[in-house]
Amino acid sequence: MKPYYRPSNYTMANSVGYLMRVCTNRVLPQMEALFDHEELTFSQWTTLVALHDGRIRTAGDLAHNICHDAGSLTRLIDQLVERKLVIRSRSDSDRRVVTLALTTRGTALVEMLAPRVMNFWNDLLADFTHAEVDTLIQLLTRLAVVAEDKVRGDKPSRLLISEVPISVPVKAKKS
Repeated sequence: MKPYYRPSNYTMANSVGYLMRVCTNRVLPQMEALFDHEELTFSQWTTLVALHDGRIRTAGDLAHNICHDAGSLTRLIDQLVERKLVIRSRSDSDRRVVTLALTTRGTALVEMLAPRVMNFWNDLLADFTHAEVDTLIQLLTRLAVVAEDKVRGDKPSRLLISEVPISVPVKAKKS
């Protein structure tokens, strides 16, 4: 394909990078506000969601997949372990590897709070058709994979984009 951008057509209005940055900067504070009165922060919930399907099992893969720096992620995981939402354990096959997994309580929190996030996105995407949302998801996924491949080169990709749905929220037990 011929290059899309040229000096004569590259503007803020058509810059994919600029538009992605603007979207992130507009959406992130709104997402964080969804969790203002919850026992989790948005970053903590994102961490739990990434661990939800069990494919991401180490802090390194977690940091890579949710684009979080290792130092602050360690503190975040410490908080989640302390609150009994995540467990750490040594790998049976390699004792040097520490694995992460959700506890039953962590899974329940993900499932309980997921409708709030889904409602947010449904509201934001209300003026888009389902086909447009599907196309947006496909294109963003493809861009993420291409960018990952560019960074990783010949090394295997560590990008683990889950396709496992978050199940129906857990109903609270009657006391």
